[in-house]
Amino acid sequence: MALSSNNSEALVSEFLLICFPNLQSWQHWLSLPLSLLFLLAMGANATLLITIRMEASLHEPMYYLLSLLSLLDIVLCLTVIPKVLAIFWFDNKSISFSACFLQMFVMNSFLTMESCTFMVMAYDRYVAICKPLQYPSIITDQFVARAAIFIISCNTFFSLPVPILSARLKYCAQNIIKNCICTNLSVSKLSCDDITFNKLYQLVAGWTLLGSDLILIILSYSFIFNAVLRIKAEGAMAKALSTCSSHFILILFFSTVLLVLVITNLARERIPPDVPILLNILHHLIPPALNPIVYGVRTKEIKQGIQKLLRSL
Repeated sequence: MALSSNNSEALVSEFLLICFPNLQSWQHWLSLPLSLLFLLAMGANATLLITIRMEASLHEPMYYLLSLLSLLDIVLCLTVIPKVLAIFWFDNKSISFSACFLQMFVMNSFLTMESCTFMVMAYDRYVAICKPLQYPSIITDQFVARAAIFIISCNTFFSLPVPILSARLKYCAQNIIKNCICTNLSVSKLSCDDITFNKLYQLVAGWTLLGSDLILIILSYSFIFNAVLRIKAEGAMAKALSTCSSHFILILFFSTVLLVLVITNLARERIPPDVPILLNILHHLIPPALNPIVYGVRTKEIKQGIQKLLRSL
C-alpha cells in the first residue's frame, strides 16, 4: 500500500478476491466440479476447432461462425477460471490493478461478443431457411470476415470504457472484493469516489448491446418459424427445424443463464451473497462446455469429423 501525500489515507495497490465469504470451508470441494467443467470446456472447444480446421467439408461460413464462438468461449474460460482455482487451491487471493481491470475488460467485451455472434448465427439460419437459393451468395467467407470484424470492433469500443472508468476511480483503505472475479460493480463500490456514472454506463451499454442482439435474434426466429409453418412438403418442416435446433438450444440456454444471473443480482438483498458469485462463475463455464457438445451431438457433419479425427490419432 502507498500513502497519499496530501492526507493519511491509504491508497490500495492491489485487490484481494474473497470467494464465497460464507462458504470458505467448501472451496476445496467446489474446486473439483469446477476443474472438471473447465477441462471439459477446454477439451470440447479445442476438439471442435481442430475438427473444423482439419475437415475440408466443414470449411463453410456456418462452421467458421461456430469456430469464432469456440474461440470466445476459450478466452472467457481462461480469463476467469484459472484465477478462481488458484484461490481455491493455493489461497492466491491477491490480484494487481492491471490484471483486475484487464479481466474486467475481457469479461465485459467477450460476453457481448458472444451474444453478437449468436445474433449473426441467427441471421445465417434465417437466410438458410427463408432464402435458401440466395444463401450461397449472401453468406460467404467475406460475410463471415466482415461479421467477425464488426463483432470484435463494436463490442470492444462499447466495453472498453467500463474498465477505464473503474481504473480512474480513487481506491482508499478498502481493497477486499467479495467476489471470485473482478466485476465492475464489485470493484467500483470499493472506491471513495462517486460511481453513479460507472453504474449507469454499464447498465446502458450492456442492455443496448445485449438487448439489440436479443431483439434481432427473436426477429430472425419469428421469420424462420413463420416460413417453416408454410412448408407443405412431407418431412421438409422437420428438416428445416433440425438445421437451426442446435443454435436455438444454445441461445435459449445462454439467455436463460444470463437472465437468472441478472435476477439474482437484482435480488441480492434477499438471497445469500454466495449465490450470485457461484452463478457468475458457472456462467463462464457451463455455456462454453455445452456449446461444442450440443453442436457435436446434433450436427452430423461435425460428429463425423470428430470421429475421423479420433480415428487418425
